[in-house]
Amino acid sequence: MTGHHLTERVAARLAPLVPAHSSILIGLSGGVDSVVLLHLLYQLAPRFSWRLSALHVHHGISQNADAWADFCTGLCVQYAIPLHIEPVDIAPLRKHGIEAAARKLRHAAFARQACDFVALAHHADDQAETLLLQLLRGAGVKGAAAMPVLSQSKRPLLADREGSPNLLRPLLHCSRREILDYAAAHQLQWIEDESNADDSYPRNFLRHRVLPLLGERFPACRDTLARSSQHFAEAGVLLDDLARLDAAQAIHTDTLAVATLQALSQPRAKNLLRWFLHSIGAPMPQTVQLDDMLQQLCGAREDALVCIAYGDWQVRRYQGRVHVLRALGEFDRSLVLPWRGEAELEWPALAARLCLNQIQGAGVSLAKLRCAPVTLRLRSGGETLRPDPHAATRTLKNLLQEHHVPPWQRDRLPLLYCGEELVCIPGVAVAAEYQVSADEAGISLGLSD
Repeated sequence: MTGHHLTERVAARLAPLVPAHSSILIGLSGGVDSVVLLHLLYQLAPRFSWRLSALHVHHGISQNADAWADFCTGLCVQYAIPLHIEPVDIAPLRKHGIEAAARKLRHAAFARQACDFVALAHHADDQAETLLLQLLRGAGVKGAAAMPVLSQSKRPLLADREGSPNLLRPLLHCSRREILDYAAAHQLQWIEDESNADDSYPRNFLRHRVLPLLGERFPACRDTLARSSQHFAEAGVLLDDLARLDAAQAIHTDTLAVATLQALSQPRAKNLLRWFLHSIGAPMPQTVQLDDMLQQLCGAREDALVCIAYGDWQVRRYQGRVHVLRALGEFDRSLVLPWRGEAELEWPALAARLCLNQIQGAGVSLAKLRCAPVTLRLRSGGETLRPDPHAATRTLKNLLQEHHVPPWQRDRLPLLYCGEELVCIPGVAVAAEYQVSADEAGISLGLSD
């Protein structure tokens, strides 16, 4: 296939996916795949009024890494395309393996970029290699699914979590042979990463030894493997559709009803739990972890405080609902923060922000807070508060239980004091003596991630 035909084929695939005037950031390693991608998009950009830029992630693994960054700089100068070089430190992630660590850092770098699309140079041979790698790791339907040409950014269930740029793979239907032929036809230059020849890396072992051998007996194996991965992708979409149906009445305020999990078959309950974790933005647990999680959530006695920790996350059960949260670290139980009118304060015990907003006719009376120094403190035991002028004084313990504050938050909540008087428990109660009248300025307290 000539370079012109490949250009038109890519143009036809991208035209319905990428609107005119979109900003596209190209992941540029300097290898032949990304160099061809850069050249192709450079040819097409004027036709569609696309705005191009490039990002080179400098891993620093190879002794040639600086030279590769210099090569990418020269290439982008030649095309007058802005280039950002992002150095990353792979050392903290080495335990995951160099390939996995480098991939994780690259994707984190791409996710931080302000653009409409991030274009990556994955091609058809990558698709076949990835499927084999995933199957050898025991991946499920989602893990074995094909990479799509366009991965649209999906906002997780938590409304304030920002989405990443859309991922674009313009070369996904091109073979490695077609890419090399295009590079030769246009006399392109690129760098060779010496690690690509190292068969100790699983992907290189498949690329250089397994797939050529399979190709001798099954000449179309790359195409058929890619087709299988597409079938897995379609099955994955159906599983997501099923999970959405199961979740319709089960999810409320980012929590999942345990009763729904208990009513479903085990495969269907696992599918729903897996989908729920992903929608919150939590990482996927291993198969054994997911099985254990489901068993504990559905099988523990009614009053058990279920907490399953995995990585930096926790899955908890409280009052018949599943809560998913980042694990909370140690905190200073003696913490006292003065409040001097700030609209926001960091509250480290919950790794959250405390927002203090002025409001008319509601919340805590600003005038009454001026009687003594105002501080925010943690629970120490024995606190009491009268939540209504006509009510009896109540213990903090009873108020927290009545308002269904999860047990893991109770010792970490910020308590507002005026002098030595407990004035407010955010989201729970304001002391009767400090409540505002209808025409009075007040302050409302709320927590946010």
